[in-house]
Amino acid sequence: MSNLPVIIQGGMGVGVSNWRLAQAVSRLGQLGVVSGTALDQIMVRRLQDGDIGGHMRRAFDQFPFRRMAERIWEKYFIPGGKAESQSYPTIPMHTKDGPPETRELCILSNFVEVFLAREGHSNPVGINYLEKIQTPHLASIYGAMLAGVGYVLMGAGIPMRIPAVLDHYVQHEPASYPLYVAGAKEGDDTTMSFDPREHMEGEAGPLQRPVFLPIIASNTLALTMVKKANGRVDGFVIEGPTAGGHNAPPRGKLQLNEAGEPQYGERDVVDLAKMRELGLPFWLAGSYGSPERLKEALAEGAAGIQVGTAFAFTEESGLREDYKRTVLEQAKEGKARVFTDRLVSPSGFPFKVAQVKGTISEAEVFQARPRICDLGYLREAYRTPEGTVDFRCPSEPVTVYVAKGGKVEETEGRACICNALMATAGHPQVRNAKRVESGIITSGDAIGEVAEFLPEGGSSYTAADVVGRLLNG
Repeated sequence: MSNLPVIIQGGMGVGVSNWRLAQAVSRLGQLGVVSGTALDQIMVRRLQDGDIGGHMRRAFDQFPFRRMAERIWEKYFIPGGKAESQSYPTIPMHTKDGPPETRELCILSNFVEVFLAREGHSNPVGINYLEKIQTPHLASIYGAMLAGVGYVLMGAGIPMRIPAVLDHYVQHEPASYPLYVAGAKEGDDTTMSFDPREHMEGEAGPLQRPVFLPIIASNTLALTMVKKANGRVDGFVIEGPTAGGHNAPPRGKLQLNEAGEPQYGERDVVDLAKMRELGLPFWLAGSYGSPERLKEALAEGAAGIQVGTAFAFTEESGLREDYKRTVLEQAKEGKARVFTDRLVSPSGFPFKVAQVKGTISEAEVFQARPRICDLGYLREAYRTPEGTVDFRCPSEPVTVYVAKGGKVEETEGRACICNALMATAGHPQVRNAKRVESGIITSGDAIGEVAEFLPEGGSSYTAADVVGRLLNG
C-alpha cells in the first residue's frame, strides 16, 4: 500500500472506463481503472467489429491459455467487421452454474482489458465491479488477476466475501461466492463456485493479490467490512450521492423533490472522523473533480479522490464521440443536466441520467423501445416454486416478469440499462436489420463543470488535462 494514488479514475460502467483511459491515467502516475461490467459482451462486439487497431489480437496472444483464446477468436472474430445492419451475436446469459463458455468469456475479456491498460508502463491498474452483478464475479476476477490487476474496487452492494476470493486465486485455488436469491429458504444451495484449474492449461506461478477497496456510502458499511469481511480490506472509496452511475438509496423514509428525484440528507453524509479512526486509507468521490475539492479531501485525512465525470468525457474514454460532443457543448452553454432517476435501473438503485436528445432520457425514445431482456446482467435471482434458481428482470416483458413471481409495480419506469449502456459505448445492438438500440449517458452532478477542462478554444480534452488541472490548479 505504499505510493498510494492521489487520484483514482472512476470505473464507469460498460466500456466508458476502457483500457485506453485507464492506461492514460496510470501512465501519469495515478490509478487508472477499467470497468469490469459486461466485459464479455464488449470483447465479443469488438471482435465482431473486426478488432479495429488489432488490440484484441495483441492481448489474445499474451493470454496464458492458448486453446481457450483461439477457440473464442475463431468463434467471434469477423475480418473487416460485420455489416452495419447485422446484429451482434447473443452470448449465453450468466446463471448460477452457467455453461463453461460464459466463464471462459469472462476470464479472457477481463484479462484482455487489464493487459491492455497495463501495457507500456509499470504503474498499477485497477478494475471496478458492481457487487449487484454477482454471477460473473468469480471468473471475471480470476481473469483480471491473470493479467496482474493491482486494485479491485467494488460498489453497489456489500462485498463481504470478495477478500477470500482474492486470497484463493493467488495460488489458483477454488473460490466460492454467495448468490443472493430472492425467496431462498434454509438449506437451498445458493453458493457459486469456480475452480481455476478446470480452465488452466498447464501449471502457473502464483498471482499478485490486488489491493481491495470497497466503495461505500455509510460508516456502518465501512465498519462492517472491517470487522466481518472474510479477508483483508485495504481501504475505502467513500462515494456521495452526487456521483454518477448507480447511487446508494437514501437512508430513512424516501422523500422526493418536485422533479421526482430522491432526496438525500444528513444521514447520508459519512462521518470522516470515524473513517479516520479505522486507520485505513480512503478516497472521497462525488463532485470532487476540482483542485479545491482535492485540497479539501486531503485536509480531511483522505488519501485522495476518485473522479469519474471529468474523465468520462476525455478523448480516451469509451463514450461515443457524438455523445461527448453534445455534452461538452451543453456544458459550455450552461445547459448540461442530470436527473437522479429512482426507477430507470432494474437494479432498484437510483441511477443518474444525463438529459441528452436521442438517448432514452427522452420519454419518446424510452417508450418506443420494446421490452427485451437479452443481456441480463441486472437480472435478479429468485427461488422458483420447484426450489430451483431462476432469473427475472423488471425491464423484461411485463407478463413474463409477473409470471416469474415479480410484482407489476416493479416494472414501472424500468429501462434496459444493459443494452442502452452498450450503445453508449459505441456497440449498439441492431434488431431486424434496421432498429438500433439507443444509449443512456450517466454522469455525476458535476456534469456542468466538464467544460472547465477544455483548453482555450478547444473542443476536446484529455486525461492528462484532467490530472494536470486537479494536481496543479
